[in-house]
Amino acid sequence: MKRTISIKLKVSEKEQKALFELQSAFFQACNFVAEIAFREKELNRVKLHHLSYNLIRQKIPQLGSQMSCNAIGKVAQAIKATKGKRKISFKEGCSVHFDKRTYSFKNNTLSLFTLQGRLKLPLEISAYHLGFLNQAAIREAELICKGKRWFFNLVLELPEVPFVPNRNMMAIDIGENNLAATSTGKLCGGGALKGKRDKFLAHRKRLQSNGSQSAKQRLRQISGRERRHVKHVNHSVAKMLVLEAKRNECSKIVLEDLKNIRKRIKGGKRLRSRLHRWSFDELRCFIEYKAKAQGIKILYIHPAYTSQTCSICLSLGERCKHRFFCFNCGRRQHSDLNASRNHLMPIGQPVM
Repeated sequence: MKRTISIKLKVSEKEQKALFELQSAFFQACNFVAEIAFREKELNRVKLHHLSYNLIRQKIPQLGSQMSCNAIGKVAQAIKATKGKRKISFKEGCSVHFDKRTYSFKNNTLSLFTLQGRLKLPLEISAYHLGFLNQAAIREAELICKGKRWFFNLVLELPEVPFVPNRNMMAIDIGENNLAATSTGKLCGGGALKGKRDKFLAHRKRLQSNGSQSAKQRLRQISGRERRHVKHVNHSVAKMLVLEAKRNECSKIVLEDLKNIRKRIKGGKRLRSRLHRWSFDELRCFIEYKAKAQGIKILYIHPAYTSQTCSICLSLGERCKHRFFCFNCGRRQHSDLNASRNHLMPIGQPVM
């Protein structure tokens, strides 16, 4: 199981200059390879290597052989992600990919390849991150610059956690107004997050309509703040949901398969704008990897009619916002809790 830890680097002005020079050369190499890949219509990494390696070494000799290979690999991975449907271009300041040949750890010191030779940086690693480092195999890494701060994102290969024996199952209904509702009866409200995102959006609109130099400066200052807040909330909710599954001795968590849901969204501009900012997939990914770390399996089901079906008698009912009413058995319950309990029906699990 792979995990990524982010280590903040403390660098002097001289060391920072060396990292910027490396980043600039790597950026040029990536765009050069991307041009070749687009021109030759080549998606295969090995063939792309044969096409571009010698040309990179001639064009940017100071980058070195292994860093040239890393640039080719980064481009090939980006092309694979887009399936070759569009031209790839890298922005100046893109992350620099490192492998085992271009960096090393020794006695809490990080040794990095640069254009001027190896750069050795002392590290102050937190006890939390040390817990991962002591039990994991170190893999590739990415060097990232945010403003004037440098981060080393290190990928670790952790030992696989054995899945717990078959016990109970818990289903989760993911939504916008309520971030999550579990079949065990737990609700995670999304009103606070929704209000916070609306404030961020309104603030950006006011600054963008102003158009002054100070407004643009303020926009740069607050850039990424909403994204970081949403990510923090999703992490907290995912952690709470996995703990809820452990508390109820669940060996499996059932989630909705919401793939391509954005293509099915219909409504006005305001509704589409709101729903397209809904970060359901990030929350799903966080639940998945946190559950896997606890030995809990993830299952997916098709969510069709789960919000309109009664979880008691399986008859179609009526949903109005957070209220669900069944005309057949007269049952009234919270619509999201009812939907989460219906997620267990296709796999024959009794309601918890």
